[in-house]
Amino acid sequence: MSSPPAHPGIRIPGCWALGAEGSNAEALDRLLPPVGTGRSPRKRTTSQCKSEPPLLRTSKRTIYTAGRPPWYNEHGAQSKEAFAIGLGGGSASGKTTVARMIIEALDVPWVVLLSMDSFYKVLTRQQQEQAARNNYNFDHPDAFDFDLIVSTLQKLKQGKSVQVPVYDFTTHSRKKDWKTLYGANVIIFEGIMAFADKALLELLDMKIFVDTDSDIRLVRRLRRDISERGRDIVGVIKQYNKFVKPAFDQYIQPTMRLADIVVPRGSGNAVAIDLIVQHVHSQLEERELSVRAALASAHQCHPLPQTLSVLKSTPQVRGMHTIIRDKETSRDEFIFYSKRLMRLLIEHALSFLPFQDCVVQTPQGQDYAGKCYAGKQITGVSILRAGETMEPALRAVCKDVRIGTILIQTNQLTGEPELHYLRLPKDISDDHVILMDCTVSTGAAAMMAVRVLLDHDVPEDKIFLLSLLMAEMGVHSVAYAFPRVRIITTAVDKRVNDLFRIIPGIGNFGDRYFGTDAVPDGSDEEEAASVG
Repeated sequence: MSSPPAHPGIRIPGCWALGAEGSNAEALDRLLPPVGTGRSPRKRTTSQCKSEPPLLRTSKRTIYTAGRPPWYNEHGAQSKEAFAIGLGGGSASGKTTVARMIIEALDVPWVVLLSMDSFYKVLTRQQQEQAARNNYNFDHPDAFDFDLIVSTLQKLKQGKSVQVPVYDFTTHSRKKDWKTLYGANVIIFEGIMAFADKALLELLDMKIFVDTDSDIRLVRRLRRDISERGRDIVGVIKQYNKFVKPAFDQYIQPTMRLADIVVPRGSGNAVAIDLIVQHVHSQLEERELSVRAALASAHQCHPLPQTLSVLKSTPQVRGMHTIIRDKETSRDEFIFYSKRLMRLLIEHALSFLPFQDCVVQTPQGQDYAGKCYAGKQITGVSILRAGETMEPALRAVCKDVRIGTILIQTNQLTGEPELHYLRLPKDISDDHVILMDCTVSTGAAAMMAVRVLLDHDVPEDKIFLLSLLMAEMGVHSVAYAFPRVRIITTAVDKRVNDLFRIIPGIGNFGDRYFGTDAVPDGSDEEEAASVG
């Protein structure tokens, strides 16, 4: 991507100095100049983190930062990488505040804010002792794990999930539990050495340098380190004079020339923020996709794939289909016979898992040559909300099965599926995954769910897509994009109409099962919570 032209701002010389007072954090507040925007501090926004809701709360409104639109094409491959913004600048220059202002002004879903502070190297015992005496240089390039930074940013740009270390500045060590982030439309990476590594620079689509007066940065650093990190004012000033200021002059300030945009006064420069937001919006418009429309016209009129397995249509199975397809069937009967079909579907699907020969001894003391599951573990993942109705059937036949959930909803304006929420078990990449959805028409939601699993490093041939009813269009879409995914259903209907409803179909499964009112557009998908 070609870099935007630089927008140099007019510098305003710093006029704030540290006075004789300031022995505690409260006294330091008086020395900070007012921020021109008048906006209150904002919470950190991540794509999806177990400890943080996908919300950005501001003084004006709450932005739901989930709702990620498709990041792949009809072939199941990534279409375009996420847009990565690098935010560099001196310590306490206001980089994080600028990042959050950009996120709020962008007002787009699914944004990742990645801080360089998370990537300090693990210190040796000797370095720990130096850090405790304020004699370790945290402002030198060698203090950061650039290999981990680059690999993490590469995976995020590719839409994959990553594990990010959580650094404890009080103990100068990484915490045991790392934070999970997922790929995004926009990635904002901020840190003092954001432009200090060549490989890292190549990953950044836009580079912004936050230029703030050194006196203001010192006051901010004093307040932060004293109030948040348990330091004393003497130690903070000692570290600033010995390490922070020399590092800024030698390593950080020279990288300003690499920036596409320089933002003087940091968060107080609303004009620069607007310029950045306008450029990012233009880049995102170029990344817009229309996956559902592409699916409707692709891969049709072909023989059904060999990866598809349809439950044998016995009189019993066809009789249950007759009951649940009948619009006059009561809700109680609909639930009862749906559950029977689900149980048969799950049992059928388990026969495709890998088994190996094993010998056991019977109570009569005789050997029996049998079979046993050859995998590590089985995990069920339901596409909410209709997919969760299949969970009891899975639990009934798989002891100790783990369950994950993915929420995919239709954007009523674009008609595209959007990923709103996911919760997957740890180490899911080692498991065979049974992906559950009750109806699949175009295959849009199913493809998004498979893409999520692949981005969490689940091998394609370990994914089993289960659905009570599928349209041929959905079968072709999933099989073409992911030819090693096993597709298992109880029936396949031929057609999908102009509204993407399966014909003859089953109606809105979620509404019929849960007894809720039909959605306005009468979608045949899982009640518009999921576009099959």
